[in-house]
Amino acid sequence: MDNTRERIIILESDPASRDALLGSLQGAGYEVSSFSTSAEALEAARQSNTDLLLLDFAILDPSSREVLATIRGAASFAAVRVILLVDAEAWQRAAALDSGADDAISRPWDAAELHARIRAQLRVQKTENSLRRELRIAEEGQHIAHTAFEALAVTEKMTSDAFSLDRRLKIGFASVFAVAALMAATYFLFARKEQTQNQHTNKVIAGLEGSLIRQQNLLAEVRRLRATQDPAATLFAGKDELQKKAADLQSKMASARSDELAALQNELADTNSRLQRVEQERGSARNLIPTDVQSVCLLHVSVAFRNQQSGQRLRYGGLNAQGDPIQDSTGNPIFTLDGRGPEVKMDVFGTGFLAGPHGRVITNRHVAEPWWKNDDLSSLTSQGMQAEISSIRAYFPGDPRSFSAEIQDISKETDLATISVNMQDLKRAILAIDSANAAAQPGQPIVLMGYATGLAALLARTDEETSQQILTSGGTDISQVLDELARRNLIRPLITQGHIGDVLSDKIVFDAQTTSGGSGGPLINQQGKVIGVTFAVLKGFGGSNFGIPIRFSQPLLGQPRPPAN
Repeated sequence: MDNTRERIIILESDPASRDALLGSLQGAGYEVSSFSTSAEALEAARQSNTDLLLLDFAILDPSSREVLATIRGAASFAAVRVILLVDAEAWQRAAALDSGADDAISRPWDAAELHARIRAQLRVQKTENSLRRELRIAEEGQHIAHTAFEALAVTEKMTSDAFSLDRRLKIGFASVFAVAALMAATYFLFARKEQTQNQHTNKVIAGLEGSLIRQQNLLAEVRRLRATQDPAATLFAGKDELQKKAADLQSKMASARSDELAALQNELADTNSRLQRVEQERGSARNLIPTDVQSVCLLHVSVAFRNQQSGQRLRYGGLNAQGDPIQDSTGNPIFTLDGRGPEVKMDVFGTGFLAGPHGRVITNRHVAEPWWKNDDLSSLTSQGMQAEISSIRAYFPGDPRSFSAEIQDISKETDLATISVNMQDLKRAILAIDSANAAAQPGQPIVLMGYATGLAALLARTDEETSQQILTSGGTDISQVLDELARRNLIRPLITQGHIGDVLSDKIVFDAQTTSGGSGGPLINQQGKVIGVTFAVLKGFGGSNFGIPIRFSQPLLGQPRPPAN
């Protein structure tokens, strides 16, 4: 795994925005420094290997317009990417791009979009660095060829001058020339092979970037989650807000005019009614959790990559003394199809739940087959690589073991799959299912269980010392980290509560909180029955997420699906 962090420098005049950018990018695992003046930012960039500059639009003011010109004109900044922060007006975005910036993003910036744009620019930077390296190889090869031809001319002159010498001497000169020619040819072949290998490796890296789990990024995400939220507090979100609103209304009523009092009383009555409903739902959910949670498992899917022609799996070129993959001059891991280095693997996390006998678990297809509708992984096929399952392991709450699993069946019509888990001697209840078409109704309260945020959320429930110990003992092997979490009884799903917002023919829209890693989690009604399976987390869509009605899983469980209404 690549443990080299990309370095980003922020130039932002507003302190609040500067701190927010610093925290967001540090949380994403980058090495970040922030400054309020262009002179400080440029000096810091000169003294370090900076990958990207994130600059305030204010640098385009006439008084400091030379900043971008300085960056673009200096050889030391040739590989640095530049993103400008601008206001929402279109002319500012156009002016930012015309000034020489590589990209521009409008305020108020969204963290997910900002991170995606930064990743895109860093990918371009890696490609440009690769092209520079290949150009250098070509120039060196050209220089060697020129030297070889000069040697040929000298050899011919010497041969002519020594024509009267012994034949063996002339053969010696010919041998020297032949050796020189052979050395030049060998270099050209080596350079061409290295160029081809670099191109292939860069394409593979582009397909894997953002998917490989890096320990330093994982630690940063753990700290961010630990600092920003209490996982246990998400179960019954909304109660505190309602209580605060009721107290505010009572305070307003004490000093309200007579013509305002009636409206405030009605609003208070509605708030108290909603608060009472939340309390009732809370009690109902508490009764479901102790039994159902034991049947909701964490799925760890390990994906390997095989060359389609040779059948060989992609491997790291080797390990250094610290046990990390050796890197090239740009800090990227060296990949190869030969050797005995560790296999390159991508770790995917999802959720599943017991829905049938003999360890039959329901999850999403994109968990069981991570390359399904994944453009990055699918693009590897055109580069001669094929993603394939290396292993699937399931972890159940309350048991220290991991259980091997394999894909059993894949739905041909929706994002569902069943996995067969070797349960050994483990006994867990099969979750009850309500597959009726009327099982999900708008406004209905639901409970969602899943391993949202995957490994990071599990580690965030521990303190800093414990998470460090677990990661140190597991090293770069994610399976060992999970085994240690299971041994400490720290693998348990997050549980959130919400309501159904809408019911479509093939989707359930709900507001219970979740995120990546929660895919495949069960949606459970107040009767303790599964009515849907989480399959999509929508950002910027009113806080709503999508689930698949559980009736679509019936064919995978060997049961007929109820007819649609």
